[in-house]
Amino acid sequence: MRFKDFERSANEAFDEIPEEYLEGIDGLVVLRDARPHPSLPDVFTLGECTTDDHLSEYGSPDTTRSLIALYWGSFRELARRDPDFDWEGELWETLTHELRHHLESLAGDDALEDVDYAADELFKRQDGLDFDPWYWQSGEDLGGGHFVVEGGHYLERVWDPRERDTMPDVEFEWQGARYRVARPPELGDVCFVWIDGPDFESASLEVVLVRRRGWWEGLRGLFFGGRPVVIQTEAVARKV
Repeated sequence: MRFKDFERSANEAFDEIPEEYLEGIDGLVVLRDARPHPSLPDVFTLGECTTDDHLSEYGSPDTTRSLIALYWGSFRELARRDPDFDWEGELWETLTHELRHHLESLAGDDALEDVDYAADELFKRQDGLDFDPWYWQSGEDLGGGHFVVEGGHYLERVWDPRERDTMPDVEFEWQGARYRVARPPELGDVCFVWIDGPDFESASLEVVLVRRRGWWEGLRGLFFGGRPVVIQTEAVARKV
C-alpha cells in the first residue's frame, strides 16, 4: 500500500472512532518511518501513543494529552515479509491498541504495558534469546490460570516438588472438553508443553507447569539470584 493510500485509510479509520473515546487525544500523525526493534530482527513498531502527563491531583483529558503515531514504513517492512499481510486489519488493530494506551493512562492503569512486555518477551523466546520464563503472566488474564499473549493461549498449572514421584499425567480443559497429556520426564522450574493433536491444529496452546517454590527458596532467590531451569517440550493431547 502506498503512503498516500495508507495515510488516507488511517485518517478514515480514526474518524470512525466515537468522540467519547477521543477525549485527550490531540490527533493522529502518519509517518513514513520504519521503527525496527533494537535487538529483535523482523519485529517492528507499528504505532505509538505519546502521552504528556501534567501535574495534577487527578487525571482527566485536561491533564493527560496524547498523540497517536502510525509508522507506514514498519507496515511496509512487515508486508514485504508476509505476502498475506492484512494492511487494513493491522492498521485498525494498531490504531485501537494505541488508543487503549491513552485510555489506560487516563485511568492510571498499566495493563496494556504488561501485555506489550509479554509480547516482547515472546518474540525473544521465538528468536532463541534469553527471555522472562514467566512472561505469559503479564499477558491478558482470562482467569483460572488462563492467559493470552499475541493470540497464543497459556494454561498455568502449579506442581509440588514433594509430589514429583507420584505426580499423575496432566489434565486440562479446552473449549468445553477435558484432555490429558503425559507428564514430561523433565519439569525444571518452568516447563512449557506445546499441545498437539487433531483438536489443536488451528490453536496455539501451551500448558505451563510451574514448580511451587517454598518461602526459603523465594528468599534465597531474592538475595542470591540464580537462573530458573526452563524446559520446552510438546505432547499430543488425548480427550478424557
